Amino acid sequence: MTHDTGTPHDVTHDTPHDVTYGSYLMVNDLLQLQHPKSKPEHPDELLFIIVHQSSELWFKVMLHEMDIFIGHLQSLDELASLTAMRRINALMRIVASQLSALDTLPPKRFAEFRGYLGSASGGQSEQFRAIEAVSGLRSDHFMQVLREHGEIPAIVQRALDRPALQDIFLSMLTAQHTNLEEIYSTPKQSVLFMLAESLIEYEQGFALWRFGHMQLVERIIGPLTGGTGGTMGAKYLNRTLQQRFFPQLWEVRARFFGIGGGHPSGS
Repeated sequence: MTHDTGTPHDVTHDTPHDVTYGSYLMVNDLLQLQHPKSKPEHPDELLFIIVHQSSELWFKVMLHEMDIFIGHLQSLDELASLTAMRRINALMRIVASQLSALDTLPPKRFAEFRGYLGSASGGQSEQFRAIEAVSGLRSDHFMQVLREHGEIPAIVQRALDRPALQDIFLSMLTAQHTNLEEIYSTPKQSVLFMLAESLIEYEQGFALWRFGHMQLVERIIGPLTGGTGGTMGAKYLNRTLQQRFFPQLWEVRARFFGIGGGHPSGS
């Protein structure tokens, strides 16, 4: 048996000098993915499509970073976990801020092409539902909403099969022989304290996104109009504002004021 130590002739890879901005990012392909449905094409539909498509791209990278973050938590790497969570919070701010582009869409103009959306609804976003599931939603209502759209998508089921994010964080604390009250009252637990606060920041950012989305819907179609795809519109979005990913991280605050369990240990 002989071994060819030379470079295979049937392998084709771009060398660094062959890679361009357009080829690396596949810009030509990317710019062909917008297909307005309105006839004649409504001038505002392109904006509507791109805001939602870009959201899906950010959702993709958020799920990617969530996997990395969870890996750091499970390996008990406090600093890497904090760094990863800071990135996720930055991504959350981007997702929330881009909604402002749709504030420029007046009700009458949206009504002119809304009928072409058919049954499409943001609630059908598998990646968004996966982010909710990764973050910790497990309520009966959440599961009911998932099943309303048919079989639970694989990407969402994968998230549901893992422990909720709060449970993974609390398991990290247990392995570190500490608890929430201690990290909020002991200066030496500064990294874990900042990590817990970064989780709260994430939940606040997510809630601000929900609130902004609800107000956007009310601004464009009104508070009583049903959403696209037969959804409840702003009424449903208002209900989601009550959801919490990290209830124990919120509850620990009350204990410093003698509510729900007295004073923190050692005080």
